[in-house]
Amino acid sequence: MLDLRSLLFLLAVTTLPAAIISWIVVAVMRRFAEPLGLVDRPGERKVHTTPTPLGGGIGIWAGIIGTFLAGSITVWYLIDLPMVANLLPASVLEHVDGLRFRTRELWLVLGAGTVLTLLGLVDDWRGLPATLRLAIEFAVAIASVLVLGYGLTAFIPVPLVTSTLSVIWIVALINSFNMLDNMDGLSGGVAAIIAAMLAAVMLLSPDPDTQQPQFFVAALLLVVVGSLLGFLWHNRPPAKIFMGDAGSYLVGFLIGIATLAATYAGYKGSERPHGILAPLCVMAVPLYDMTTVLWIRIREGRSPFVADKSHFSHRLVDLGLTKVQAVLTIYLVTGTCGLAALLLGRVDSQAAIIVVGIVLCMLALVVILESTGWRRKNKD
Repeated sequence: MLDLRSLLFLLAVTTLPAAIISWIVVAVMRRFAEPLGLVDRPGERKVHTTPTPLGGGIGIWAGIIGTFLAGSITVWYLIDLPMVANLLPASVLEHVDGLRFRTRELWLVLGAGTVLTLLGLVDDWRGLPATLRLAIEFAVAIASVLVLGYGLTAFIPVPLVTSTLSVIWIVALINSFNMLDNMDGLSGGVAAIIAAMLAAVMLLSPDPDTQQPQFFVAALLLVVVGSLLGFLWHNRPPAKIFMGDAGSYLVGFLIGIATLAATYAGYKGSERPHGILAPLCVMAVPLYDMTTVLWIRIREGRSPFVADKSHFSHRLVDLGLTKVQAVLTIYLVTGTCGLAALLLGRVDSQAAIIVVGIVLCMLALVVILESTGWRRKNKD
């Protein structure tokens, strides 16, 4: 079990520096985004009414890369210095060899994330065909699964099936956060809640081989949380800058990789196999939004790749909520589903059914509320 001092230290070296770096870089991007041509202008399918800088994703990327660059230098070169080692908790020092071993893996992941950030940046700047974007997303996802070995197990002993599901999962998360980025503070806030909840799951769910908290995945997620918090300072309503595709692609990819790199079933012997449902629970809101939006567009005979105002947040506004209330409502639903994910790996099968039932009830409540709005809109 992680003690309080080690937890505070972990937050201090992951979340805090990422937040500071992101906050500074996003502030710079606010000034230079327009000269660089990174501006999101109002339109019929958008809710903002004034031209708003894009490029917040560059700040998110900088917060993540900068933090891990400093961490990698420390682990490889500085941690052997007595003056540095004396500042670290013993629980951290005993994992130094493991951190060094996984540094290469980390930078391969960050390299893949950087490719997607550049893809999103070009799309923010000039716009790219949906088919090209999807092709590159699938290529990065396939490389991550085959080269890095990340993948779902789901207790399915067929590698081709699990690899295919893993690739689809990564691409789905990339696009779910991208589609959720339609109101001030929405995608960044939901992603921060999800990453924080998943990090807590990692710290509470021991690795079955070492019986230690899953520090590697938790650290990755906590850095993402910090970088998102730094960005959200500028993205809070009324937003001064948007994350754009560059940010949503990166965040979706890293959260997707983190869910695949983690272990949820607990101890050896899979005493709690239902723990593998934790990612689905914590990701319930973005996946619900993406699924319903695609269904609405296809049902109405429109392209599933063309943006519109059929998102979860827009439907809440149609019910009479303000934009801020809609965003806070989605935060609350996401947090509730995240708390359910925290419990899954710590309860038996019967209790797990109840936990999953809570998540399904939350989504059912959302559907009922939204159906009221749809009927009212059709009646008008």
